Amino acid sequence: MSLKPKPPHPLGTCPECAEPLESGDKFCGACGYDLSEAELPDRPTVPIALPVDWPEAPPRDPNSLTTATQHPGELPGTDSGGRDLPTIPVRTDGVPEAAPAGAADPAGPGAPAATADPAGPAAPAGATGEHGDGDFTLPAPDPRAALVAEPAAAVSASAGDDRKVCVACRTGRVDGDGYCEHCGHAQPRDRDHMEEELPAVAAVSDRGLRHHRNEDSFAVASAALPGGAPAALAVVCDGVSSATRPDEASAAAATAARTTLLAALPQGTHPQQAMQEAIVAAADAVTALAERPAAGEREHQNSPACTIVSAIVADGLLIVGWVGDSRAYWVPDDRGTPPARLTEDDSWAAQMVAAGLMTEAQAYADERAHAITGWLGADSYELEPHTAAFKPDRPGVVVVCTDGLWNYAEGAEDMARIMPADAAERPLHAAQVLVGHALDGGGHDNITVALLPFALPVPSAP
Repeated sequence: MSLKPKPPHPLGTCPECAEPLESGDKFCGACGYDLSEAELPDRPTVPIALPVDWPEAPPRDPNSLTTATQHPGELPGTDSGGRDLPTIPVRTDGVPEAAPAGAADPAGPGAPAATADPAGPAAPAGATGEHGDGDFTLPAPDPRAALVAEPAAAVSASAGDDRKVCVACRTGRVDGDGYCEHCGHAQPRDRDHMEEELPAVAAVSDRGLRHHRNEDSFAVASAALPGGAPAALAVVCDGVSSATRPDEASAAAATAARTTLLAALPQGTHPQQAMQEAIVAAADAVTALAERPAAGEREHQNSPACTIVSAIVADGLLIVGWVGDSRAYWVPDDRGTPPARLTEDDSWAAQMVAAGLMTEAQAYADERAHAITGWLGADSYELEPHTAAFKPDRPGVVVVCTDGLWNYAEGAEDMARIMPADAAERPLHAAQVLVGHALDGGGHDNITVALLPFALPVPSAP
């Protein structure tokens, strides 16, 4: 996703506390000052600062997955109805405070946080935080405070009520429709944050801090080759946002690829051939969505589309396959040896670099960098699945991810630097750390990563 620079706020800094302001701020993120009451300077035109220099994330606490560098309420964005999200003041401990009087978005409460559905119902009249217009202001829950809910959940369970505890107020219980019975806040949808762990593979997917839904999907599985050797596989897909139903496209592709691989590998099909067949099956599944338009879908809208990247670890081999700009990386356990990127993007930037017209730095700095030239879908030019086979000579971890992660760790060295040292023993924990790194960097896109530990096969006895 390309980031376009935004003009600065007309005030520049908060009149109350001198905190720097950003375009679209209605309240100061530090002190909550209502900026609508401030007198604007007499500046008929506001210069646009170019380029925008995004700060790097500070060093992380290795024992924490959620070290804060940006809070959800500080990020501009829109809710699922297209309304501007309000800025939520955040205390120094990272927990959102109640918004000051008048801080409510007239269209209703919104939340860019990865753990909250931005479309929640209004609370009953008389509830704390109600304003004269009847709107109820509820701060969005910060994902960094999610663990606070655990003690409340334990109390709920001990009281004989095993329903989930609300992620917003931390006290109410969630009803069958997904809303808190105490504060009325809509709870996260199942797809907003997904995790799965198997003995030899783990994956995590998160909505991020800017999108109203998660358009990524993944599928992981374990299998056995005909001789009994174990195999692990991971499929990661990224829905193309400019197409219709990108979330359905990524889910259909991941499911179809996983099904094909699980059917082919036990039959003795070579893993690289199985990978080719899996990508073709995934493409067919996405194409089929265009043949079944959703209710109300316009006839000439873009067909559903997504990217795909997949990896198989089996019998000493590492197989990768991809179409689009989702990537696979190799990170050896011995960090003294070099990591590697295993895939080449189907993108405008990659084409410019391959043609020798730009350096990699120049190409990826261009606003067209992330325009993809290959994808799965009915309107793709011609399906060209890429596959590659490797035989590593040392143990390591295979990283399979969407650009929501690699935008914050683009080079193989960057990916190795943020990878926990014990990733091979704790792949789920390591995947959580990588997703946390992207969230700390801004979480501007959906984030999905799967990790497959690779161990050298044990030599058979003579």
